[in-house]
Amino acid sequence: MKIGRELISFAVSGVIGFGVDVVVLYLLAPLLGWYGARVVSFLAAATTTWAFNRRYTFAASASTGSRRSILREYLSYLATMTFGAVLNYGAYVLTLHWVEGRWAAALGVALGSLAGMSANFLSARYLVFRSHRGG
Repeated sequence: MKIGRELISFAVSGVIGFGVDVVVLYLLAPLLGWYGARVVSFLAAATTTWAFNRRYTFAASASTGSRRSILREYLSYLATMTFGAVLNYGAYVLTLHWVEGRWAAALGVALGSLAGMSANFLSARYLVFRSHRGG
């Protein structure tokens, strides 16, 4: 079933994005603080997942052609991830307020990723990568 394969691939993309998110977060937190670094780390993770999803998850539906269409697709991806990003960041902030310790931020990223995943999958599948959908 196509949607099942896409969901699994989207989850793999999410795991990769989670790794990017946590690494960037912990590298930038000393400079930007936990909240500022989280904004940058989220953008890094979103860019990573867009590239992976474009290449693998929704390859048949990804834009082809000019750089402008690729840029438009990327910006559309970021825009449609907004609802998931709000859920993601909200879970992250709540975790930082309720959990203490060295790995609280990583736990917040994980919980945030889970909170936003469904919204992000549906947005990606039906809004960003909908063209050329065959079934």
